Amino acid sequence: MSLSAIVITKNEEAMIRRCLESVAWADERIVVDSGSTDRTLDIARELGAKVHLTPDWPGFGPQKNRALALATCDWVLSLDADEWLSPELAEEIREVIHRPAPVSAYALSRLSSYCGRYMRHSGWRPDWVPRLFRRGDACFSDDLVHERLVVDGPLGRLRGELMHEAFVDLKEVLEKLNSYSSWGAQTLHENGQRAGIATAVGHGVWAFFRTYVLRRGFLDGREGFLLSVSNAEGTYYKYVKLMLLAGKSGQGPGSGK
Repeated sequence: MSLSAIVITKNEEAMIRRCLESVAWADERIVVDSGSTDRTLDIARELGAKVHLTPDWPGFGPQKNRALALATCDWVLSLDADEWLSPELAEEIREVIHRPAPVSAYALSRLSSYCGRYMRHSGWRPDWVPRLFRRGDACFSDDLVHERLVVDGPLGRLRGELMHEAFVDLKEVLEKLNSYSSWGAQTLHENGQRAGIATAVGHGVWAFFRTYVLRRGFLDGREGFLLSVSNAEGTYYKYVKLMLLAGKSGQGPGSGK
């Protein structure tokens, strides 16, 4: 059994080396890039990855499906550029792809860091993400953001940890908050949802309460509080942007959901 590791990138020079080196043993490593202007592509080529350029950015789901279409091996492992395999997980993957098992995909246990702290609460742990699958048994949803792997068959779990440096510092938090809220608003708008100020405020307050209280973000210290606030901000701005999109299209704010 052979393994293809696929990664989508744009300006990931600080992250891509660690990601690709953690799967140096894969039969092929495929990087699909949407216009990097830093050294991402140079590093990927230096490490022996197959690099493919795309002229546009269709969203996370469609871009990952482009990478999947280039894979040629029996199994596919999808990684984000800010993720890497722990040695234990790498060894486990090498074992399971050669072991007969009635599963189409495996979910990996992801451990994510926020501004330097690994988060073990706040809704970030446990975090099971399906990433390893038999080619032909799964594909990605077409969502612009928060895409998911759609698996046709049974799903197993691996014990090793998938490491994830989700946010390096507050600057990155704010940059991603802006991008993700825009993509989220666009998706909701295309699905016919509408929002007003009350909707935006209500969803934002609920996002903070859910993260900090219900998901025990307070146990993650100051970073748990910061994450709860950024979740609230991102949710608030997503619905405000949805409201403004509706205004531009002349449909009015509506009641939202």
